[in-house]
Amino acid sequence: MTTNPSVLITGASTGIGAAYAERFARRGHDLVLVARNAARMETLADRLRAETHITIDIVAADLVNPEERATVEARLREDARIGILINNAGASLGGSFVQQTADDIDRLVALNTTALVRLARAAAPRLAQAGEGAIVNIGSAVGLAPEYGMPVYGATKAFVLHLSQALSLQLGPQGVYVQAVLPAATRTEIWGHAGVDVDTLPAVMEVDDLVDAALVGFDRREAVTIPPLHDVGQWDAFEAARQSMISGFGQSRPADRYRAGA
Repeated sequence: MTTNPSVLITGASTGIGAAYAERFARRGHDLVLVARNAARMETLADRLRAETHITIDIVAADLVNPEERATVEARLREDARIGILINNAGASLGGSFVQQTADDIDRLVALNTTALVRLARAAAPRLAQAGEGAIVNIGSAVGLAPEYGMPVYGATKAFVLHLSQALSLQLGPQGVYVQAVLPAATRTEIWGHAGVDVDTLPAVMEVDDLVDAALVGFDRREAVTIPPLHDVGQWDAFEAARQSMISGFGQSRPADRYRAGA
């Protein structure tokens, strides 16, 4: 793999994905941009090519569509130049669970989980064989907080966190770095698509600030990066509490508190 591997970024036409494209271009990485909106990607690519002189390929694909997603999976499996995957494409839904349609929920789950895990699976064997590379999965702090009232979206982001942490344990010893990035409210178009006026939210991080912070975590090789969390001790305590329970899961009998009459 070259000193600066190519970076494949999903959801690259705008928002967080476009910001990642900008940052990696300025670091001297060639790019493969993936999103549905080819025109937006071409506009971004034209500017970055002129400013940084890197090579940028455009792949227009709806990652919910199995045939179009397969094109991206094949690129990740076969293109040895790609050493970094930014799994950023995602969506949200407005309304409560009972207001959301089953079809909309199905599409959300397909994009936020199925597409993400399939792309990671397409890249991982090649990266592990090479003994280097990185997979960055964009999750959300909502995945840690059902209190936000976003049950399906939050569940998909909890999936992203669990997947990332488990892959970090499996792939890290093989030289592949896996990072989960957990933004909170960030100023992207996802809010408008979900019918939410972002300006009504009490605290919203700008995309550039979010991606710059995520890349600090990337450079430090953090397994989990939470840009809005100021007190890292809270995350450390959360992880310590979670890990302390693991030894208690392997039991042949239910806990005493679940005995009849207890």
